Amino acid sequence: MFVFAQQPSLANQFVAELRDVTLQKDRLRFRRNLERLGELMAYEISKEMPYQTVDVKTPLGTASTQLLRQQPVLATILRAGLPFHQGFANYFDVAENAFAGAYRGYSAGDEENFEIAMDYIVAPDLSGKTLILCDPMLATGKSLEKVYHALLRYGIPAQTHIAAVLASPEGIRHVQRQLPQCRLWLGAIDDHLNDHYYIVPGLGDAGDLAFGVKV
Repeated sequence: MFVFAQQPSLANQFVAELRDVTLQKDRLRFRRNLERLGELMAYEISKEMPYQTVDVKTPLGTASTQLLRQQPVLATILRAGLPFHQGFANYFDVAENAFAGAYRGYSAGDEENFEIAMDYIVAPDLSGKTLILCDPMLATGKSLEKVYHALLRYGIPAQTHIAAVLASPEGIRHVQRQLPQCRLWLGAIDDHLNDHYYIVPGLGDAGDLAFGVKV
């Protein structure tokens, strides 16, 4: 597990701005900070991927360098994950992409108990590839677990990385228990989940802050 907040870096500034109730009023800035964190995480994850030596012809000769053996598949959960996902796509700029529509399904009048509903998923062939599954908030971990298992119908990845901006200890334990084959990349680890299973101190609803309050 890699946690950006455990060492000083610009990632901490971007996370702090995402949390700030005053700065949150600027949706463009909120989305951009999610994107920036996706870029930073893409760079760190790239260090763990397989490379090959390639010769590149220049105007004056040939240069030998290490390039990715294969681009990853980038997957995210709609809609909050879109700006975060874009950051990864900025760096893995020819990667294939997968998208899932997953959300908390509540019964009428019951906001403390929920099941994860998923009504949309599309992905390329994942067989033998590196999968990067990103979602800004790792709360209970149930959404990520459900989406990951749904993606397996498209093939078994060679390795899987799960990236989140904020995570709860409960969500981390759930993912480590249910998806031990996946490596976690986190911006910061927060204190706990409240009675409604939201991360505290967290930052609020990332989807609403990025794109407007849903009805």
